[in-house]
Formats: sequence, structure tokens, C-alpha cells
Amino acid sequence: MELKDIFQEQKTLNEKINSDLYTEIKDPEIRRKRFLEFELAHRQESAEAVDSLNWKWWKKDDDDWDNVKIELIDMLHFWVSMCTIAGLDSKEVFDLYFKKNQLNHDRQNKGYKDGTYSKYEDGVEDNQRYVLNQEASPSS
Repeated sequence: MELKDIFQEQKTLNEKINSDLYTEIKDPEIRRKRFLEFELAHRQESAEAVDSLNWKWWKKDDDDWDNVKIELIDMLHFWVSMCTIAGLDSKEVFDLYFKKNQLNHDRQNKGYKDGTYSKYEDGVEDNQRYVLNQEASPSS
């Protein structure tokens, strides 16, 4: 199994829930609405994961790491749904992840932590230049 399988399974589930989802999002207003609905659901699952842990320092309670795992998978369902609404497929997620990861390493190597790194060069942000465009990362 690969990331593409997760994306396909999620699209199949989304279409089972709403058979018109991937046609109705051609309308920009509906696309925005559906993305925000998935984002809200994602946030709720995140809150449920947090509630599975003893974050209340004033209360003695046990951590439920098994439920954290379930909530993380629920978050993945909604995250993949958001990706599909945004027009990302598994290959693009994979590619963008590694480009952004390399940029994050470059930022750390070039002073991001101490505040000496500038994200802008000639008015163009590094994300635009190295992640979304095809320019090679500065360390490549």
C-alpha cells in the first residue's frame, strides 16, 4: 500500500458520502465551503486527540494513547479530503513535502533559528521559489 492508495480510498469514501462532491466543487463557493467543512472536522479530531491526554495539570487522569492513534487516523481522513478538494493528489503531496522539507533544512542551516535568514529574495518568498516552482533549493 502507498500514499496513492490512501488518497483513492478516501475519494471513494467521500463519494459514497456525497456522490456529487467532486463535481460540485467546480463551483468556487462550494469548493471553499467543502474545504472549510473538512478543516473544521480535522480540527475537531485534533481536539479529541488532545482530550485523550492529561493536559489538565490540575487533574489526575490517565493518557489514552490508543485513542490518540484513532484520532490521528481520523485527522488523516479529513486531511486527505482537504488535499483532494485543494486539487492535490498523492504524487504532488509527496513531491511538495520533500521540497518543503529540504527548504526547512536549508532555512535551519542558514540562520532561520537565530533570525538571520530572509525568506524573501527579489520580492519572492522562498516557498514560492523553491517549493511551488521548479527552482532547485539553494543547497542542491
